[in-house]
Amino acid sequence: MIALKTTQDKILTVLQSVSGIVERRHTLPILANVLVRKTGSSLQFTTSDLEIQIRTTADFDGDSGNFTTTIGARKLIDILRTMPVDQTVSLESSASKVILKGGKSKFTLQTLPAEDFPLVQESANFGPVFSVPQKTLKDLLSQVSFAMAVHDIRYYLNGILFVAEGKQLSLVATDGHRLAFSSATLDVEVPRQEVILPRKTVIEMQRLLSDADGIIEMQFASNQAKFSFEGMEFVTKLVEGKFPDYNRVIPKNHNNIITLGRASFLASLQRTAILTSDKFKGVRLNIDPGTLKVASNNAEQEEAVDELDIDYAGDSIEIGFNVTYLIDALSNMTQEMVRIELSDSNSSALLTIPDNTSFKYVVMPMRI
Repeated sequence: MIALKTTQDKILTVLQSVSGIVERRHTLPILANVLVRKTGSSLQFTTSDLEIQIRTTADFDGDSGNFTTTIGARKLIDILRTMPVDQTVSLESSASKVILKGGKSKFTLQTLPAEDFPLVQESANFGPVFSVPQKTLKDLLSQVSFAMAVHDIRYYLNGILFVAEGKQLSLVATDGHRLAFSSATLDVEVPRQEVILPRKTVIEMQRLLSDADGIIEMQFASNQAKFSFEGMEFVTKLVEGKFPDYNRVIPKNHNNIITLGRASFLASLQRTAILTSDKFKGVRLNIDPGTLKVASNNAEQEEAVDELDIDYAGDSIEIGFNVTYLIDALSNMTQEMVRIELSDSNSSALLTIPDNTSFKYVVMPMRI
């Protein structure tokens, strides 16, 4: 039976969309496979790592009838990548194997039984569905994801907090040294829901979301989140635990405020970062009326000093920061201007966008 017949680019695009979560080596060999379920001319492709499940459906030519199997996902993609884009390829079933043909090439691949594929059990009590444009969610994720913790013992920091309430969706990430907050307006009012998406889910969502028009629908349960967009269904486990109270972390009433060009400040930090060491990424900011000096040095007694003219008439402040934390925030903003609010050399700094309350970035100072 010919399960599918199409061009290389079409089948490769579909497989790549679901295979990001597939591990090459897994304690369960079947999790390296993609579950292919054919019903008439419609083919459903599903992958899972036991915590995340991605499913998409596509229509391809082929024999009519039903067919289900699982095939090594990465192997299939690696083979398809070596073929020309407009090459017609077919997938035929044969006993416990499948045969992939393209041009004069033929590959016989081993399969594993579809009934052994461990599907994620979906929650029975998802909350109400609400939606935002795909591009909006993609932008929100990029504005906060860099502040997620990596392998932190406080496991609830290894992800992003989603808070939906009323007509607002807010995303928050922190690693204990910095915090990023971003929000967008929803079309409908929703009851308050608060969930933590795991780091792997966030990275995969960023890979899959596009800037194209179209919406993404979301639903949250106590232990799962579900996203639907562009014919794709994405189900993920949530991180259990209590996320820190981010409202207490975001400083209020800082009285020293600087507004300056984002690109010039970023370039200055990137220049001075060259003379920091891998172990110590500290830079010193000397802020005086009219000028901002950025300075760094290293163990080899080398020093960098960069100066920017600023519109500022507040207190003189000398404060140290991990330069990577500042560069991360500025690199993930697109606006021309950035606003920095400070109190003194021992208090955290607040970075925002002028006349825009939807983005806030808090960074702790460091001793230099």
